[in-house]
Amino acid sequence: MYPFAGECGSLTQHPMTNLKQKTISGLTWSFIDNFAQKGLTFVIGIILARLLSPSEFGLIGMITIFIAVSESFINSGFGAALIRKQDCTDVDFSTVFYFNLAVGVLFYWILFFSAPAISRFFNEPQLTSLVKVLAIVLIIDSLTIIQRTILTKRIDFKIQTKISVAASIVSGAVGISLAFSGFGVWSLAVMQIIQRAVNSGLLWLWNRWRPLLVFSRTSFNELFSFGYKLLISGLIDTLYRNIYLLIIGKYFSAQELGYYTRAHQFQALPSQNINSIIGRVSYPVLAQMQDDKAALKRNYQKLIKSIMFITFVLMMGMAAVAEPMVITLIGEPWRPCIIYLQLLCFVGMMYPLHALNLNMLNVQGRSDLFLKLEIIKKILAVPVIFIGVMFGIKAMIVGMMVNTQIAYFLNSYWSGRFIDYSMKDQVKDILPSFILAVTMGAIVAGLDWLLPFGYPATLAIQVVSGAVIVFVMAEVTRLEAYLFMKEVLHGKLATIKTEREQSQ
Repeated sequence: MYPFAGECGSLTQHPMTNLKQKTISGLTWSFIDNFAQKGLTFVIGIILARLLSPSEFGLIGMITIFIAVSESFINSGFGAALIRKQDCTDVDFSTVFYFNLAVGVLFYWILFFSAPAISRFFNEPQLTSLVKVLAIVLIIDSLTIIQRTILTKRIDFKIQTKISVAASIVSGAVGISLAFSGFGVWSLAVMQIIQRAVNSGLLWLWNRWRPLLVFSRTSFNELFSFGYKLLISGLIDTLYRNIYLLIIGKYFSAQELGYYTRAHQFQALPSQNINSIIGRVSYPVLAQMQDDKAALKRNYQKLIKSIMFITFVLMMGMAAVAEPMVITLIGEPWRPCIIYLQLLCFVGMMYPLHALNLNMLNVQGRSDLFLKLEIIKKILAVPVIFIGVMFGIKAMIVGMMVNTQIAYFLNSYWSGRFIDYSMKDQVKDILPSFILAVTMGAIVAGLDWLLPFGYPATLAIQVVSGAVIVFVMAEVTRLEAYLFMKEVLHGKLATIKTEREQSQ
């Protein structure tokens, strides 16, 4: 229908300057996409948190692990395999599309018939109907994966940004309306379905690719030989990231799970957004440099320095303003989630670093090593789960902090060997940013004790003070990561100005 043969590999024919432009454009639009979408979701979540109870958020949290595990099977690592492959064809895309759809339908029915068992496991009768309805997102997502993969492979995030923002606005409006009307937890479930449906519909409308009526065994076997290891790795990682929801929901209460999920959503706004941006953009970009080790290392080093500068500042800042932020935005009933948020910030600041190091393994085609590392890291995480059951949620999060440091050591050791960029060199590169962020965080946290104002005014002063401190310290110390980002920003603004002048 719409041929893509040759298009998948065409990016490698562009000169490095064009690739740099694509990288900057990709990072810019991916940044806008994630923070616009998640920012809208964050604002909508704040409104819903004032309309709904922590236990209602907890009920959705109980379902999350089952949806997330099912989605790992639907993707099956094929997206990464298609992005890495240089000479994709329409047959490749169509083959994966039909596989994704079949698995999506299969897992929808698995969850549908498992809903009563899930309800009994958590001792929450409402979960039976919630699971049966919410599982429809699996079929919707299975229809969407290839459309996203094609745009990501092109490093085209502009269309994805517009679509995700539109989907967030529409679904948020529906969710808030339902919550105002007294639909309770169903407002959260319907909102998720609407968001996925609008997103999928607009991707099909704006992206011109359509599947062929073909399924190639040869294509499937070729892509699966690389992707199945990522499937297992992704499944293990998904279970690990969501097992805490299962443990809290089972051994504590829906209310405690609500506090934890709300804290996690606050923390995820900066950390997992940056993680998503890096994963979406760095992988296709670095994959195009896989045969040029010098360029690969040089660009990889710049990414780590600049991304970790942003991450450290945001996470330290959030930990410092946690109390006034939570009370101001969602109210006093959510106070118990403050300590969870502060601890989770120290866990989340490592996420982007993990993503970059793991992407390097995929770029090198070492999905086998990726899988082995995931298995080792998750085995090491088992004691953390037992700590949570025995000593409580706070102790569990502290265990997560320790585990994420061990995981970083394993990831960076192996990825660094491929491009001669060791963990020691990485730490040396990001340490100045960490010191700056800690200094800023300590000063901002101290303001909370000194300022005689209410929470809203204190929060505003802390945020402005933190931004000024970071800017002044980075300028005075001539921090390399900051200067690089400043140069990129100036270049992007100059390009926009030139394009506007040429269009007039």
